[in-house]
Amino acid sequence: MTVPSVRLVNVSKSFAKVKAMDHVNLEISDGEYVCVLGPTGSGKTTLLRLIAGLTSPTSGTIELGGKAMADTPPEDRNAVYVPQQYALFPHMTVRDNVAFGPLARGFTPEESLHAADEMLKLVRLYHRATAFPHELSGGMQQRVALARGLAGRSPLLLLDEPLGAIDARLRVILRYELRRLAKELAVTVIHVTHDQQEAMSIADRIAVLRDGAIGQFGRPFEIYAAPKSPFLADFVGGANFLEGTVMRKGADATWIEVAEGFTITSSENKHAVGDAVVAAFRQERTSILTSASFEENVLPGKLVSTSVLGVFLRCVVDCGMVGQTVVKVPLREALEQHLPDRVENVVYARPRREGILLFKRPERGLAVELEAF
Repeated sequence: MTVPSVRLVNVSKSFAKVKAMDHVNLEISDGEYVCVLGPTGSGKTTLLRLIAGLTSPTSGTIELGGKAMADTPPEDRNAVYVPQQYALFPHMTVRDNVAFGPLARGFTPEESLHAADEMLKLVRLYHRATAFPHELSGGMQQRVALARGLAGRSPLLLLDEPLGAIDARLRVILRYELRRLAKELAVTVIHVTHDQQEAMSIADRIAVLRDGAIGQFGRPFEIYAAPKSPFLADFVGGANFLEGTVMRKGADATWIEVAEGFTITSSENKHAVGDAVVAAFRQERTSILTSASFEENVLPGKLVSTSVLGVFLRCVVDCGMVGQTVVKVPLREALEQHLPDRVENVVYARPRREGILLFKRPERGLAVELEAF
């Protein structure tokens, strides 16, 4: 049985009174690398277990390769599920643990050991091939579990936080190696992760889950540039938010009153005058000015704190009635402006017009909308 595609049609799953999946529709093509993002309890692991056949849907249809899986047990789905819990055999060496996958799929012992050695080299653990699981750290055990999943050469890999326990530097290396190998082997991958940068850097498409439903499914840049809700804007990439009312519209701009005396301008033009809206702007698409300016979208405030975040300086600006605004300034530019030395001084946050997204104000309130449980 080959698995050229994955399709979920109106899939729901309930555990007692808790609905873990809520009418999910999802279609993944042959050879795609899809990452699943979402807050804790959003249904990410349940989604993988449903596809793997480890739990059954309450309603809806799951198809692998165009065939409904209702009566197909996990072992016949031609898929490998790599859980967060590692599930290594304690009495087997690392090499034997990894070789178990291909052996179970009908490889010869020689082929299985060869595949195990290849995968152990990939995850940088070949030198520990004769060790036992209890002799390894948690991150090493996770890499062994990942190697075991890859060694079986299944056409469908279901990975639940496969890099979560691995140190940051190696995690970055392995994420690209994992994608490269998946593309070389032409396998379909569904990769659950809590790391947004990981998903953005390796996924062909990203599915964002919340409360058991898919909020958006698309290419990384699509979700970053055109999120469908304030929650998605905040959860993928981070953003600042201002609540306001549309005051005026032009051919290519909308003016929003966000507080008494403060107005911002957005390039978006889809809301009517009088609409209650939420304006969202990315932290890295906002500038900090150190002197007064008559440019549009200038919000005066006090620089509360700064911290180095990779190649950016993260600045928190208290804009009074407008609230706090977080700005990511390129580190070189921040040093030229002497921003680290300006804490407690007056500065001006300026989101760019073309970077301001507008959403209908959520009925349940912005604070609730942005909550990620």
